[in-house]
Formats: sequence, C-alpha cells, structure tokens
Amino acid sequence: MAPLSRSGAALTAFRAALTGEVLTPDDPGYDGARTVFNAMIDRRPAVIARCADAADVTRSVRFARELDLPIAVRGGGHSVSGMSLNDDGLVIDLGPMRAVTVHPGSETVRVEGGALMRQLDQATQPYGLATTGGRVSTTGVGGFVLGGGTGWLDRLFGLAADNLLGVELVTADGSTVRASDEENPELFWALHGGGGNFGVATALTLKLHPLPEFSIALMMFEPDVGPDVVRVYRDVIESAPPEVSGGVLYLTAPPEEFVPGHLVGRRMCAALVTYAGGEEDLRKVAQPLLALPHEVEMVTAVPYPDLQCMLDDPPGMRNYWSAEYLTGAPDDFVSVFCALGDAMPVPTGNQHVLFPQGGAIAAGPSRFPVPYRDAPWAVHPFGIWEDPADDERCVAWVRRVRADVRPWSTGAVYLNFIGDEGRDRVVAGLGADNLRRLAAVKSTYDPDNVFRFNHNIAPAAAA
Repeated sequence: MAPLSRSGAALTAFRAALTGEVLTPDDPGYDGARTVFNAMIDRRPAVIARCADAADVTRSVRFARELDLPIAVRGGGHSVSGMSLNDDGLVIDLGPMRAVTVHPGSETVRVEGGALMRQLDQATQPYGLATTGGRVSTTGVGGFVLGGGTGWLDRLFGLAADNLLGVELVTADGSTVRASDEENPELFWALHGGGGNFGVATALTLKLHPLPEFSIALMMFEPDVGPDVVRVYRDVIESAPPEVSGGVLYLTAPPEEFVPGHLVGRRMCAALVTYAGGEEDLRKVAQPLLALPHEVEMVTAVPYPDLQCMLDDPPGMRNYWSAEYLTGAPDDFVSVFCALGDAMPVPTGNQHVLFPQGGAIAAGPSRFPVPYRDAPWAVHPFGIWEDPADDERCVAWVRRVRADVRPWSTGAVYLNFIGDEGRDRVVAGLGADNLRRLAAVKSTYDPDNVFRFNHNIAPAAAA
C-alpha cells in the first residue's frame, strides 16, 4: 500500500474532486464516521469517502485502486462483524445517498445505496405500499436486499431479494453497470444473495405491494409458561395464512410503557404475531396465545413503519449474533429451545428468537442463491449487551444455541444473520453449487477481489 503520507497530492486531488466529504484521522467527524452499530468493532480506516452520488463512488474506487488501498463499503453499518469498515484502507460511505423515489403507478421504488429501512418504509407508507424489509428501521436497505433479506412481510411478499427488479452498480474498475433480468442477467442472479461481492450498489429498484392495514399482537409470559407458548405459537403459524408472521422469543423485559414495572429487567418469554390486515381478524388468529396466562397484552393496529421503529435496538451496544435454519420445530426441539432461553444471560439486550418461514419464502423462485428458503423455521440467538465484562458469557451462549439446535438444522443459513464464521458457513449461506457459479461472476466483475470485506466469494481462478 502506498502510505497516504507519501500520497498527499493524490489525497488533495481526491478531496477536490469528490462532491461529498473526505475524512482522514485528523479531521473533525472522523471518529463519528467510523462508528458502526456494533460497539465491539473499532477500526481505523485511512480515508472515509462520504459519497454524494454514483460519480463519487466511481472516483473513490479509482482513487483506492491507484493507491492500492483496501476498500470497504458502508451502507447502514449494521454488519455484526463490522464488514463496512477496515484498518488503513478506504471506506466508501454511502450514508449521504438516501433518496427514495416511489412510483405508485408501477408499484416500484428506487432506493439509493445509503438509504435505511426507515426511509424506505416511510416513503412507501403514504401510498399504502410496502415491500419486505428488515425487522428494525436502522438496517441499510442495500446490504439487506443483496444478502437475501428476511422480515415481517416475507411470508406474504417473499424475501427482499425476490422483490429486486434492478441494481445500479459501480464495479471494481470504476465502471457503472446496470443489472436486471434483461441487462447483465448473470450478474443480476448473483446479486440475489451474493451481497456486496460484485461492486458498490448505488441504487436498487424494488417491487412494492399493497399494504392498506397492519396490526400486531404482543404478549409476554412468565418463563415457566415458555414451552406452552412456543408450541402454541408454532401451531398458530403452521395453520395461518401468509399474512401472519412474527416470532417467539426470550428477552429481558424492557422499560416500556406497556410493561409493568415489576417485570422490567426480568427474563420473559414473548410472542409477537404480526398481521397484514386489521386488528379484529388478528385477534382471531392470536386467540390460542391470548388464552394462555400472560402478563402483558398489546393488540393494536399500527402503521408498518411504526412497528419497525418500535423494535430498534439502541446504538453503542456490543453485538454477537448467529442463526440456524431448521427442518421443523417438533416438541423435543421446543424443549431444547426453551432451556436455552432459560440459560440466556440477563439482564441484557439479548434475544433468543424463533422466526417462522414458509408462505411466499418457500414458494419463491428456487433459482437464486438463497438455500435457506425451504426451511420452515429459523433460530436466531441475537446477542446484544452493554458491558464488556459480559463479552465471554454472551458469546458463549450464542455459540451454545447453535450447537444445541444443530440436530434440527438444514445446514443452510442466512448470511446477514451471522458474522465471520468461516468459509464453511459462507458455503452454507450460498450453496456449494451456487458458489461455483457465483465465483465465475466474481471473476468477471471483480477478478482481483477488491470487494472482499463481506461474506467473501473468491474469484473463480482463486476459488
């Protein structure tokens, strides 16, 4: 790498050429710009380019290539292993590129590469339209969609990648390409799960769907009722239409207005039933859960974007996540799942979640590199805590969850739910046959593996 201290002229020219802001370690705002969602990540890039448009992205890629600087790409900064940062390299920060343009007539939306889920949801909601998004509002849309994308609406509308209509991409040589079913179709296929391996997505076009009503039922139970809750929730989902989704989980009861004070800080089991429809019909669906003895009950219509914001995790916390996708959720699995919930470190922000799949996920196009599509359930141990002294026990608990539920695992995994867990897990997240085809696409668009701060796909020659 050519040290920046010996490349002052190149850096000066780069600052002058970029419409957006260029930050180096001595600049005000640098530390804020290198802060990501996971407080365990502390990396110091040599340069952060806060790009204002696609032309800035092209300039940034070419600047880094000329100086042999490693390139990381930041959308929402939500990668649990900090893949949107590097040490001593260039970070292409898409944060200023957050425009969302809704086309209600065609039920499509164009989303710039730095937009967060909240901007997408808030832009589409006035038209009564939505698409599959993440389960919080702070996730970056680009990384979410290109990684596959699962959320509250996926059983009804399919995975986020299933709703991808087009991508505008800056590749490793600074070229701009478009990918769709008609234009560069092999690249377009690879972008359905292959993540940021092939370039910098400066904009995505997504399919929208009517969502005139949305409602939720949230119940909290004492942990000893947990096995009954999980079994009933499983049975509700398995007989429910795809409009119904949600999750069942163990958590520390939060200090929210709807939670009685004596429960705050205690381990609880919770069931969340989401419904793409009205409150009255939701109550009928959720009745078996409402019939169980519970401590908290909230059943209400709510705008979908509001639900997303309600569930945001606070920034500045320490994070370690993983996941296993399951062949089913039989009673013996439920016993293991609940025992792991009882072992979860509390009081923390940790969540031990069982998510449903099925519906439009399973019925979606099988040609894309998302091998977890057919799994009916997913376990997501979501480690999130504040005190570094809890690092060891929280990480150990997440790893124990994976190990203990492995007898029911399909072997596939959603890569956005995990950090750096090694090559075998990348294969599990993409599929071995898919990976060979993805490597060929990689060798066409990024033969030098410039875009490698991700769940990496090596070019075919190096695979």
